[in-house]
Order: sequence, then C-alpha cells, then structure tokens
Amino acid sequence: MIPDQEGPATPSGADKFDDEHYPGYTMGRAADMLGTTQGFLRSLDEAGLITPQRSAGGHRRYSRHQLRLATRVRELVDQGTAIDAACRIITLEDQLHEAQRLNQPQRLNTLD
Repeated sequence: MIPDQEGPATPSGADKFDDEHYPGYTMGRAADMLGTTQGFLRSLDEAGLITPQRSAGGHRRYSRHQLRLATRVRELVDQGTAIDAACRIITLEDQLHEAQRLNQPQRLNTLD
C-alpha cells in the first residue's frame, strides 16, 4: 500500500510511538482491536492488501496503518462487499489519493 509518510527504516525509542508503519501489534491483538478473527487478517494478507512483517519466530506483526486498512475492509465487508472486492476498492482509493496528492502542486502552479 501507499505509505502516508516516509521515515527511518528502523525507528528507535520514542520514534516507534509516532511511526504508524512500525509493526507493533501481534495478530491476536490486532484481531481483538478490530473485533474480527485472525482468519480475516490472514485473508487480507492472501488478497495482497496487507503484508504484515514477521517476528523472528515467524509471527505476523501489524502496524497502525495496516490496521486502518483492515478496518476499512471490515466496514465494506460488513456492508456486504466480498473481501477481494473490498481490497480492490481500497487499493484504487489509495491510488486515487496518491495521484491527487502528486497533482496538487501542478494545479497550484497553473493558478499563479
């Protein structure tokens, strides 16, 4: 997915609290926070929307950014959208957002 911000590859200390891409949540904790199952999170990985990092022991670890994406999928699924379709919708929304962000400076220059 498109990251919202760029930062150091491996944040340290207090930076981890502010880094929304830091994989600070286990699969169990992430599922509890989202009110969903671990299988739901695995299905997002299989669909290619979220690729969690792995701990040294091979356990999935999720970031706040990934949990926000999972929440968006969950909302669409709860409304009756298939998981694959919901993942595609979110991917397209993110692509549109990124294109708009990149085009914003060009629009401002044409107004001058």
